[in-house]
Amino acid sequence: MKRILSFLLILILWGCADSSISKEDLHYLNGYWEISEVIFPDGGVKEYGINPNIDFIQLKENKGYRKKMKPQFDGTYDTSKDMESFLISHANESVILRYSTPLSEWEEKLVQLDSVSFSVTNQEGVTYKYKRFEPIKIPQ
Repeated sequence: MKRILSFLLILILWGCADSSISKEDLHYLNGYWEISEVIFPDGGVKEYGINPNIDFIQLKENKGYRKKMKPQFDGTYDTSKDMESFLISHANESVILRYSTPLSEWEEKLVQLDSVSFSVTNQEGVTYKYKRFEPIKIPQ
């Protein structure tokens, strides 16, 4: 019985640990990312297999941009000149990405971030999960 209570106490303390994203971890956003799934407010989930387009994110000193890229079989990328600039802000222990383009402005809350994945939730409650892009390597 003591083991069970000890185990439950550890689980409770672990669940209550601060899960906010630290400023030191924001550098993980840099790089190539592909969307893995979208979770809608009604609980619906859309999973993605192979993506023809990926996102390139570059962040420096709380300013960054996101570009759509199309990986090529030779290891290069095609890209458009379109770019979504964003600023990082911190509010109530949350990290907010504030995007701005000539046509629109919007926000996403950074929910989870590590070296291989991240997720954001937009103002409509839709959560986008990303995984680090790994190029397909074709043996020669």
